[in-house]
Amino acid sequence: MVGTMDEARIIEYFKNKSILITGSTGFLGKILVEKILRVQPDVRKIYLPVRAVDAATAKQRMQTEVIGKELFGLLKEQHGKGFQSFIDEKIVPLAADMMHQNLGLEESTLQELAKDLNIIVNGAATTNFYERYDVALGVNVMGVKYLCQLAKKCANLEVFLHVSTAYVCGERSGVVQERALREGETLREGTYLDIETELRLVGEQRQQLEDAGDAKAERKAMKDLGLARARHFGWPNTYVFTKAMGEMMLQEQLVAGAGRRHGIPVVIARPSIITSVHRDPLPGWIEGTRTIDAIIIGYAKQSLSCFLADLDLIMDVVPGDLVVNAMMAAMVAHSRGSSSEMAVYHVTSSMRHPAAYAVLYRTGWRYFLENPRVGKDGVAVRTRPVYFFRTIASFRAFMAVAYALPLQLLRLLSLLCFGLLFARRYADLSRKYSFVMQLVDLYGPFALFKACFDDLNMEKLRLSMATPPSVFNLDPKNIDWDDYFYRIHIPGVMKYVLNK
Repeated sequence: MVGTMDEARIIEYFKNKSILITGSTGFLGKILVEKILRVQPDVRKIYLPVRAVDAATAKQRMQTEVIGKELFGLLKEQHGKGFQSFIDEKIVPLAADMMHQNLGLEESTLQELAKDLNIIVNGAATTNFYERYDVALGVNVMGVKYLCQLAKKCANLEVFLHVSTAYVCGERSGVVQERALREGETLREGTYLDIETELRLVGEQRQQLEDAGDAKAERKAMKDLGLARARHFGWPNTYVFTKAMGEMMLQEQLVAGAGRRHGIPVVIARPSIITSVHRDPLPGWIEGTRTIDAIIIGYAKQSLSCFLADLDLIMDVVPGDLVVNAMMAAMVAHSRGSSSEMAVYHVTSSMRHPAAYAVLYRTGWRYFLENPRVGKDGVAVRTRPVYFFRTIASFRAFMAVAYALPLQLLRLLSLLCFGLLFARRYADLSRKYSFVMQLVDLYGPFALFKACFDDLNMEKLRLSMATPPSVFNLDPKNIDWDDYFYRIHIPGVMKYVLNK
């Protein structure tokens, strides 16, 4: 049950707490680690499991891939010369692997964690839409199981927060409710999802492929298997499919049946499309290519002349710092709770403060007109309009005429005339064609997504704040989307992603 809260209560809660955060080398994980350290320097310990062969390598990864990032600049200013000693006192890197039993940790470390931990945050995930099925199952599903097993051993655990995605709903329309997925639930009528069956299937197929000894064929077959199984059950890609299974695993391990005996409050945070930091500590900071950022980068490079999107539809985006604020507030709200049900929060904007894809297009057009990108030849890249198709059928018809047929002709001319000019033109056009088709195949379902996410639970959390928050903004209504994309997000993508 969500009681009355204020920012002081949230900050005070994390004092003297020991927290384990998986996925700290990821975008959201870094923001969470930085925020806790900045607002509550009296946190006891933050354990960061990272994939590494030993403790020294784990520490090196933590220093270079987490603490060494620009995001921690404000924290460094606050602590000055004492910054590194502060980090050494508070951060405990662990050489671990989410795909292994006990996270690959030694027994002594497990015992220490079992006695010490107050909070577990599972932010680890492989977010590749076209990931190998064995890898996606290993991280997004079995990783959840192994972490739950650790949680059940923790004597002082107060809350378990799991980061999922709002798109576990698949390609739906209407209003998507904030409810937990049931075990075996699928998005296609007449099917039932059994995780053990999926694990056996992938194990058998991988063994056959390994016996054949073709690593490249094995990699492609594992990727194709994940996509095929996802679409068989009604999900558009391997990522959201295995994240849905991860939620089911959480339900099985900590909520249903034997899991009830442990009485661990479980919170699922389901963000939509996470974008760059809006306010603090570093506006515009971002890592990796988020869904819509692939479109921004393609537009910046002028390799994107058309795309599948309805500019009138809502793009459900939420800045990374707002997601972390919601996670921290939800942890406090449900800590030490007695409910055996999972609390689900849609950290989204489509219901509360929607922004259409037209916002992204007009701010991008304005930004690149006023800040043209300079090509390798030193000449400013001309900003051209992008044509958007509202249906898959119209898009495919256009691509066939504009790209597929000319490609066939150029290939034929290249072969007949042995012309280097034709070969170069073919390679250039083929590159653009492959880029657009790959973008549409992976991100098209999001561009044509017609649902909006109910956020009643998030609204209750917002209303529970006794005073308007300044440090923990939970409300997308406080964001001017045009200003955010033009002044913060697009420049952030250019600085931290494209120009790296």
